[in-house]
Amino acid sequence: MTLAVDVFVRDADGEWRVLDVPEACDDSAGFESWRRTVWGSGTVRSLGARHLPVLAESDLFVEAPEVPDFLQEVALLRANLDLIATTTERPRGIRERRDQLESRLRTIEAAALRALESGAGVLIW
Repeated sequence: MTLAVDVFVRDADGEWRVLDVPEACDDSAGFESWRRTVWGSGTVRSLGARHLPVLAESDLFVEAPEVPDFLQEVALLRANLDLIATTTERPRGIRERRDQLESRLRTIEAAALRALESGAGVLIW
């Protein structure tokens, strides 16, 4: 099973609705195990991430006003790919792990940019 990243909006009653993923866009935010082994890892936490580590305990809702901060967190993690790849669980080689992480962070970033453009939030579940 994999984690999915989606864009969501809230209606007038505060209920959320997931928007369709645009054609040719990926929605994978990593493997289910990454909740703890990557996004909730000590390394990611030590870098100062505060959004993605939530996944270790629950699904992540980044509300619309928090999306710019979330994008900064994603950029921080992308800048530290080598550290994250070498200090988190690696079923494959470090290079493959780094490439997987980079791909998933690009997917998360693309969803966050779509959310920012439309005044929506980001959901990883």
